[in-house]
Amino acid sequence: MATKWKHFSKVTCVRQLPNNKPKLHIVLQRDNRTEQKEHQQTCALMETLISSTTLQLRNPQTSLFPKTSHFNSPAFSRVQFSSKPCFGVLNRCNKNCFKVFAASQSAPAEVSTSSSSIPSTMKAWIYSEYGGVEVLKFDESVAVPEISDDQVLVKVVAAALNPVDFKRRLGKFKATDSPLPTVPGYDVAGVVVKVGSQVKNLKEGDEVYGDISEKALDGPKQFGSLAEYTAVEEKLLALKPKNIDFAQAASLPLAIETANEGLERAGFSAGKSILVLGGAGGVGSLVIQLAKHVFGASKIAATSSTGKLELLKSLGADLAIDYTKENFEDLPEKFDVVYDTVGQGDKAVKAVKEGGSVVVLTGAVEPPGFRFVVTSTGEALTKLNPFLESGKVKPVIDPKGPFPFSQVTEAFSYLETNRATGKVVIHPIP
Repeated sequence: MATKWKHFSKVTCVRQLPNNKPKLHIVLQRDNRTEQKEHQQTCALMETLISSTTLQLRNPQTSLFPKTSHFNSPAFSRVQFSSKPCFGVLNRCNKNCFKVFAASQSAPAEVSTSSSSIPSTMKAWIYSEYGGVEVLKFDESVAVPEISDDQVLVKVVAAALNPVDFKRRLGKFKATDSPLPTVPGYDVAGVVVKVGSQVKNLKEGDEVYGDISEKALDGPKQFGSLAEYTAVEEKLLALKPKNIDFAQAASLPLAIETANEGLERAGFSAGKSILVLGGAGGVGSLVIQLAKHVFGASKIAATSSTGKLELLKSLGADLAIDYTKENFEDLPEKFDVVYDTVGQGDKAVKAVKEGGSVVVLTGAVEPPGFRFVVTSTGEALTKLNPFLESGKVKPVIDPKGPFPFSQVTEAFSYLETNRATGKVVIHPIP
C-alpha cells in the first residue's frame, strides 16, 4: 500500500548547528477558519507522531535540503513542535517555510528517494583479509558505490546472511572471488534511490528485493548488502511483495531461488514425492513450501531436530522425521526426489527411488546426485511473488533475529553454529 502523506503544518529551519544537523521548529498554523476542536485534534496527532515519524520536506528555494527529502527524526539534533504563531522564530519565516508531511515508521517510505540526498560515504561492514568473524570491521566512511548504466542504487533497509557468506569470508573460493576488501552480503531488501541510463522497469522510490550477485561463487560483488547502499543490476531485482516487510523480503532471495532452481533441475512436478534434508533451514523451509504450493507434491517428508518438527508440519510436511531418533535412509518408503541441504549425500542416495534425483547443495555427491550453483534473477522472484502475496509461501526468520546492524559479527557467529531456523536477518540498516 502506498504511503498517504498528510499535510500537517509548516516547518522553519532555524539555523545550521555546528554538528551539521539542522534544528527544526515545526509550526502548526491556525487561522479563523480552523475549528477549535479540529485544531486540538491535529495538535494531539502531531505530538504523537513527532517522536517517531518520517518527515518529508519540500521547498524548492532552499539549499539546505533537496527539493524533496525524507528524514527520520534522528537526522535532527532537535525537533520542536509548536502550535503557536511563528513570529520571532525567523524574520523570513513565511518565505522560508517547508511543508511537513508525516507517516508512521511502519510506512513503506522509510528512506529518501531523492538522488540528490545520496551521501558520498556510508556505514558498512568490511573485511580486508580472509578469516573468522574477527576480520569483520565496522567502517563509517566506505565510499558509496557508483552505478553502471544497467544498475540501480539501493538504499538498504534489511539484509540476510547465508552459509555462502561465511564460506566466502573464510576464503573457500578465493580463486574466483572479487578483490579484497569486501563488503559481504548477497540478500538485500530496500528502496531504489538512483537508476542507470539503461534501466527500463525500475524507478526511484521502488521497494525491491533480490540477490545482488548473479553467481554466488563466480565473481560476487565486492560491495555487498551489509551496507547502507549497494549497486545492483536491474535484472537481479524484483518488486517487494506488498504484504511482507523489508526484513521478511531480505530473508528470501538466495534461499528461495536456490530452492526453486533445484526443484526445476530435478524435474520435480505435480504428483511426485520429495524428502527434504534440513527442512527447518533457510533453503529447506522454502523447498517444503514450494514443493507443496508451486510444484504440487503428492507427499513431502522432511528432517529436523526434535524441537523443529512442528515447524516442518506447519510448512506443509506430511512426514516430519526427527534425525536424532530415526535414520531416514532406513525408511521403507522411497522418494522421487531427495533435496539435501545439509551434506548427507551418501545417505540421501539410499532414500531415492530408482530413476529419481538427489539435489545436493553441500558435501560429497554420489550418483544419481547432482550439485548446482544457483543463477539469481529478478525474473524468478517475480514469478514466485504471487505465492508470497497470497500467503501460501511464507518467509521463515530465525527467532533470535532480526539482528541489528551493530551485531553483524554476532549474527555470523550464530549462523556458523548451523543451528539457525530459517534465515538470519540484519535489520534495520543502519
